[in-house]
Amino acid sequence: MATPHLSPRRLRLTPLQWTICAVAALGFAFDIYELLVLPLILRPALIELAGIRPGTPEFNNWVSLLFYVPAVAGGIFGLIGGYLTDRFGRRRILTYSILLYAFSALGAGFSTSPEMLLFLRCTTFIGVCVEFVAAVAWLAELFPDPRTREAVLGYTQAFSSLGGLMVTAAYYLAVTLGPSLPAIYGAHEAWRYTLISGVLPAFPLMIIRPFLPESPEWQEKKAKGTLKRPSFAELFQPQYRLTTLVTALMFACSYGAAFGAIQHIPRIVPGLPEVAGLARPVQEQIVSSVQFFQEIGGLLGRFVLAFLAVRILSRRNLLRVFQVPGLILVPLVFLYPAVHNLEMLKWGIFLAGLLTVGQFSFWGNYLPRVYPIHLRGTGESFAANIGGRMIGTSMAVVTAQLANVMPGTGPSMKTAYAAAAVAFGVYAIGFTASFFLPEPEEGKPLE
Repeated sequence: MATPHLSPRRLRLTPLQWTICAVAALGFAFDIYELLVLPLILRPALIELAGIRPGTPEFNNWVSLLFYVPAVAGGIFGLIGGYLTDRFGRRRILTYSILLYAFSALGAGFSTSPEMLLFLRCTTFIGVCVEFVAAVAWLAELFPDPRTREAVLGYTQAFSSLGGLMVTAAYYLAVTLGPSLPAIYGAHEAWRYTLISGVLPAFPLMIIRPFLPESPEWQEKKAKGTLKRPSFAELFQPQYRLTTLVTALMFACSYGAAFGAIQHIPRIVPGLPEVAGLARPVQEQIVSSVQFFQEIGGLLGRFVLAFLAVRILSRRNLLRVFQVPGLILVPLVFLYPAVHNLEMLKWGIFLAGLLTVGQFSFWGNYLPRVYPIHLRGTGESFAANIGGRMIGTSMAVVTAQLANVMPGTGPSMKTAYAAAAVAFGVYAIGFTASFFLPEPEEGKPLE
């Protein structure tokens, strides 16, 4: 199905194109919803399911498992999903991936053991990892005009941070309204209701799916028999090798800052002087409020990226708008406000979210431009899933284990100092790698 060519200035969309953008935005929003739910529910879920005390080595080991094992599963199967996106079409894989993570989230809310929760987090992560790759390739090919493509990719990805706000609000409501909701296994635990809410995107998707078009370029090449077979080996041919390695490393650094630092905030906040002596439900509400500041920062960061993406021609310079201040500011947030002052932490984490999360949208805009149609999903998947999901999210494990040996008066302070060290390290590596990032040819149509 041919996609109408849009004006590069006014970006007027047809009703079908608005529907396409809405489905992509919904998928991006619940991608992050499913990822960011873990830091919020991790502490109460492990207390209930495993009966272990926060700050103990056993607790930190489960934190490591729940952060990293799903990321490994998502990375491996997400890489396969990228290959399947190139083989069988963007729309089909996009739909199945959203359904997979939605119903996995529903099941996770009824977990009876940490092992069951771990398994269902793995299947959730697999769906999320595949969905991002399929959605980015799909959008890039449905909007061939360069300026329109940059704007659509930037602004639809901004809804990822709306997903963060949604999960923060869902958790707050679950904490506040939990006693009035139906009991699960005889109790009213907020973490269960929050996980279950992740099933919501499945329902509109099942209604809208028959009206969604396939990528016209992919479909045309497939029909003519000219679509090349995707190949993992081709990613490492001289033409693509530098792009593949550098984007994977830098994607890992972007995710490393989020998972190695920012996502530990819900475990750090209860140790602040203003929070430590409060009842657990009150602590959880304060955690939600801090998370809200972070997500507002992330949302603003994504909109800033979308705005600048069509105004700064150099992709390296665009990324450095976020990297350079982040290298200085993000570690400082965890060295002082995160262990001393709640109000300062709220504003610090707002800025940390802006600078870190804004980088995620960069990759969705950049990657479709550096791979041809038969390799687009596979190449994006290697950077996003091997680099970001597997290597980048491993920083959560590094932070959790480093917290065991860090100085400090309690587990929250030790975690904050570990997060500061990891944040500085990944930001420094990412900034250094940016000097080797290939610049795509400006205005060149997608191949």
